[in-house]
Amino acid sequence: MAINTRNKRSLEFNSASMSDLVFLLLIFFMITSTLVSPNAVKLLLPQSNSKTMAKQNVTVYIQEPNLFYIGETPIEIDQLETKLGEELVKEAEDATVVLRADRLVAVQDIILVIDAINAINDNTGNKYKLILATTPKE
Repeated sequence: MAINTRNKRSLEFNSASMSDLVFLLLIFFMITSTLVSPNAVKLLLPQSNSKTMAKQNVTVYIQEPNLFYIGETPIEIDQLETKLGEELVKEAEDATVVLRADRLVAVQDIILVIDAINAINDNTGNKYKLILATTPKE
């Protein structure tokens, strides 16, 4: 006499919990990737006690001897205003430019970037800001 059981075992795999796990991991990596701001150009930044924080829309690097970068793209000094203007047009009207200048860079090179941003502000009527990046004092 054969006894039939009411509970049959299913050999199917339920993937509902696996998709939840994948979405949680996706959200985690999206949030942590926005917190990381890698330095594309290795510089020895000046030291300061100030703790001004702002959203970094465009980053300008100045490295000794007279090497200028917008993001990771090297540019010439005479192209600074045009290339910086092109990058800032992609951003908001009150975008922030973060200037990361090496400790040994001449002040005149920093002034060139400030003048370029002021000229872009005058030409476009926008209010782009400049922040000088520093490292904390030890």
